[in-house]
Amino acid sequence: MAAALVAHGAAVYGPDHRGHGLSQGERVLIEDFEDVVTDVHAVAERARAEHPGVPVVVIGHSMGGLIATRYAQRYGPSLAALVLSGPVIGRWEAIDLLLTLEEMPDIPIDPATLSRDLTVGAAYAADTLVWHGPFKRPTVEAFAATMEEIAKAGSLGALPTLWIHGADDRLVPLEGSRRGIEAVRGDDLTERIYPGARHEVFNETNKEEVLAEVTAFVDRVLG
Repeated sequence: MAAALVAHGAAVYGPDHRGHGLSQGERVLIEDFEDVVTDVHAVAERARAEHPGVPVVVIGHSMGGLIATRYAQRYGPSLAALVLSGPVIGRWEAIDLLLTLEEMPDIPIDPATLSRDLTVGAAYAADTLVWHGPFKRPTVEAFAATMEEIAKAGSLGALPTLWIHGADDRLVPLEGSRRGIEAVRGDDLTERIYPGARHEVFNETNKEEVLAEVTAFVDRVLG
């Protein structure tokens, strides 16, 4: 996605969230996603300072979709547009189940659920920066709290929003996210559901179609 946007003329910034990637902090521990949203805002402010006057579009995938949605609710007037890919909003049955358990199960994600291009799953499995262990309970609780807060905060108003999702997404099922989209949808929502696509739509077998959809949406919004 970043490469496609850079080729299209954009400057792209992507933070490693606290406890993720190369950032400091206990691995995959997030106690409050509001803090992560504040971190993303710091990155956006840096981008604005380095590219003054350039409109800002936020793109969030999966957990990033949760963060991006909450970001848009808090900082929407500063954004030109929002793109959500397989966002964890609305209802995620995995969270409901995990909250009932005394101990977080150590069951890794099946790489085959990421994309019909199986090399994507193989790269994921081999990536040393990917966490392959269990969820942390505070993170699961933070997911639930933020999903509830997003539903409570409601509509994104006039902010142009593109929602894309794989119809065969088994990690973040379509209908659970749809409930979240309906809770936040504003006056300008574009929906694209890709038949047969799995969770990583930017890395799917039809990724050129998906990437073109995003750049066309940005072009429309920015005129």
